[in-house]
Amino acid sequence: MLYDIVRPFLFSLDPETAHNFTIGMLNVAGRVLPAAQPAPGEPVDVMGLRFPNRIGLAAGLDKNGEAIDGLARLGFGFLEIGTITPRPQPGNPRPRMFRLPEVRGIINRMGFNNHGVDVLVANVKAARFKGILGINIGKNFDTPIERAADDYLACLDKVYPLASYVTVNISSPNTKNLRQLQGESELDELLGKLKAAQTRLADVHGRYVPLTLKIAPDLEPAQVINIADALRRHRIDGVIATNTTIARDKVQGVRFGEQTGGLSGAPVFEASTAVVRQLASALAGELPIIAAGGVLDGRGARAKLEAGAALVQLYSGLVYRGPGLVRECVRATTHG
Repeated sequence: MLYDIVRPFLFSLDPETAHNFTIGMLNVAGRVLPAAQPAPGEPVDVMGLRFPNRIGLAAGLDKNGEAIDGLARLGFGFLEIGTITPRPQPGNPRPRMFRLPEVRGIINRMGFNNHGVDVLVANVKAARFKGILGINIGKNFDTPIERAADDYLACLDKVYPLASYVTVNISSPNTKNLRQLQGESELDELLGKLKAAQTRLADVHGRYVPLTLKIAPDLEPAQVINIADALRRHRIDGVIATNTTIARDKVQGVRFGEQTGGLSGAPVFEASTAVVRQLASALAGELPIIAAGGVLDGRGARAKLEAGAALVQLYSGLVYRGPGLVRECVRATTHG
């Protein structure tokens, strides 16, 4: 495969440089090549949306929506861009991304680096993509945690007309105190405000855009149950499980394994799948689960569905396996 030839070059670069190069190439491909169709799979209705297949792109790869049309050519059934914040911010100092090839993992402490919501909105408007587009929103690093809802609401207002669904990211470990929003009282307050805004925006725009919540893998079972209860109580439309982990038990003694940040890829697979399973039990089918975390082959994607997910997202697996992973996962999650 072509990626087997390209990968040594990409892995010779600093991980963030390789990431930026890839986004640039996908941007060019999306502009000069004709639009492509999703990989043929099993269409599924989730959150009132018709997904052409069950495999999507996780947030984080294309934070600013710069390569939407290029990414669409890889066969995904849906794309999620972001995380975006109200104001542009540079993120944490470099180096802030590390490959752990021995365990097929990645550690990042990017810190929601992005060009701001207005740039993302302009990029989405310029894209030709007509498929399902999720937009992932967050808070600026210098917004006090007690005013976090203001940032989420500001982003929601601006992306609502363009999104197929909107994801509320409260689980990145790289923005100080952000995971505090997963606490019972904080989450209740935030979801209440977001749901009220969603209702208002649906009236204004004449269309209902589902809201999903992205949670961490580093939760105790009781916390997962509390979150599931809050999602039901506020009639949130879906949940994404999970973000990256701060645990390091799977990377002891591995080069760069001690770096701070969120760990993704194969080392998070078991923990994230366990959260999917716990959510599936707690929610009993009342709202859908989108699984993310450590999918590096078709078997992994299938395991996420068997744990109770309706859809699956990829990110770190693309770094190690390349774009062929998308179609492999689509085949593995298609019956018949």
